[in-house]
Amino acid sequence: MKKQWLWNLLTIVLLVVGLAAWIMLPWQGVLAAAVLLALWLLLTRSGRLALAATGIGIASLPQRWGASSVIVVGIAGVVAVLVAMLSMGRGFQATVGGTGDETTAIVLRGGSQAETNSVIMRDQVPLVSSLPGIARGADGRPLVSPELSQVVNLVSREDGTDVNAQFRGVDDAGWQVHDKVKIVEGRKYGSGLREIVVGQGAQKQFRDLDVGSTLTLGNQEWKVVGKFASGDVHDSEIWTDAQTLATTYNRGAWQLVSVRTEGKAGFEQFKAAMAADPRLKLDVETTKAYYAKQSGQLNQLLTILGTVIGAIMAVGAVFGALNTMYAAVAGRAREIATMRAIGFRGLPVVVAVMLETMLLALLGGLLGGLLAWLVFNGYSASTMGSNFSAVVFQFKVTPELLWSGLKWALGIGLVGGLFPALRAARLPITTALRAL
Repeated sequence: MKKQWLWNLLTIVLLVVGLAAWIMLPWQGVLAAAVLLALWLLLTRSGRLALAATGIGIASLPQRWGASSVIVVGIAGVVAVLVAMLSMGRGFQATVGGTGDETTAIVLRGGSQAETNSVIMRDQVPLVSSLPGIARGADGRPLVSPELSQVVNLVSREDGTDVNAQFRGVDDAGWQVHDKVKIVEGRKYGSGLREIVVGQGAQKQFRDLDVGSTLTLGNQEWKVVGKFASGDVHDSEIWTDAQTLATTYNRGAWQLVSVRTEGKAGFEQFKAAMAADPRLKLDVETTKAYYAKQSGQLNQLLTILGTVIGAIMAVGAVFGALNTMYAAVAGRAREIATMRAIGFRGLPVVVAVMLETMLLALLGGLLGGLLAWLVFNGYSASTMGSNFSAVVFQFKVTPELLWSGLKWALGIGLVGGLFPALRAARLPITTALRAL
């Protein structure tokens, strides 16, 4: 009894390890496995027998489609949920991680992890502007933008609840530093005026942000005079004149300085000069590296969460496949026994049952991937960013995620069909023929 229990435990462990290895297998490995299986099926006697037995099983699928649909629907649900969860992380990472580039620097107080907990004194900005490596605008001035970042409450369009949003103060040079930001409706705000422009993502997410609207922020009335698009995290923000924002919220210091450098070499020169100046205890990194770091933790969390939920659902789908295939083997006992009596050995029977299960799993995986793509690809949502404000992003169902979902489906089919296939191969011929 103890020996049998240990054997069952070892079998389960080997199945889990094998399934994990299959999920992590690159497409080249999957292709090689498929080619080897195809060659075996076509070039060997056992393989041709397995193909013939598979054809018999597939021909009988319409007679038991109700039971077989349990496998298809169950696996489709697993793949759809898994791909949807992972596409959320990919969409957030694409939005936040895609912000910035290698030639734009962000300067924060030394040790600050995000702009919300950074403070840069105003007398430090001229020192930063004098460092080498900084690009200059058409007027010859260095492209340095001291900025403020204020978290404000706005009303969600979806359910009317209060949601944190990013209210950014930017000076004229900021539009040249953040050159992806373009006005697509209305105009820019005026200097010294309580006027704002809103990102297209923020306008979709929050109420009262249509061009021409007025809203209250910081106990002051602000007029929306324009809408901008950037294709990155700034789409979730609202912008105004930096000095006006500082006056409204009584800010005596800046929080960050954005700098356009003269290419990668200019950034390295600027960074070295910053580190060499003892008056500037500030940290500097490229905006690409900064925003990629901000998105990394949440994307990792969503990936782990999606994988765990998918694994739990996969266990249920495996049991569904086991029950269905055990019932199918029992219902076809006479047919399987007859095939074995006329020369089909155990291996072709095992492969035939598993190929049938894998075919149903493949259908489920394709259906689940299609559902995830139709329902979730491009779906807009928002989540809390590192600055405690909402970041609007779109779910991103990529070919890589669809491929991963398909591998999960085939892995479930592989595990779900293994034990019924072994039972079919061990079915006593005389007992099966006598029972039916």
